[in-house]
Amino acid sequence: MSEWMKWQLLGLVTCFFGMMVLANTVIATMAITTMTGGLLLISGGFQIVGALGGAASVGSRILAGIMGLLIGFLGFSFLTNPLGGAISLTTLAMILLAAGGIVRIVFAWRLRETSFFWALILSGALSVLLAGYIWVNFAAATLALLGTLLGIELVLNGIGLVLFAYTLKGRTDTPA
Repeated sequence: MSEWMKWQLLGLVTCFFGMMVLANTVIATMAITTMTGGLLLISGGFQIVGALGGAASVGSRILAGIMGLLIGFLGFSFLTNPLGGAISLTTLAMILLAAGGIVRIVFAWRLRETSFFWALILSGALSVLLAGYIWVNFAAATLALLGTLLGIELVLNGIGLVLFAYTLKGRTDTPA
């Protein structure tokens, strides 16, 4: 199988899974929350092990151990209460959208004289509006937002991979 066909197949499979996620956003949100909880629990365990065996000062090791316990507790909380974890992650996404939008709007004012001004204003305003939409519809957004974002990301990533495959196909110096 040629190189471009491998990339195209990967892109098509990624698009397919993205559409599957978009068809089941609530299940995907719970899966994301559960996976995040497991990864946080593992990360907290590694942090604690690193704190116990580290060569740093006693104060640094104690702080690292406390951080490991907090991360592990957060992971355990996400695993035992996925809905609460989804609420936390949705709140975090909403805050990050609002903050990123505000920063882009402020940055756009510094670039008033450039061609990037309107793109940054529009992008920032859309992020702030999306954060406001999540805020107003928080109960509905909590169960679907993370799955929707993952599905959109997978579909767009798949499209990008397919386009990349076609650029590889068009190159003459690429082995077939």
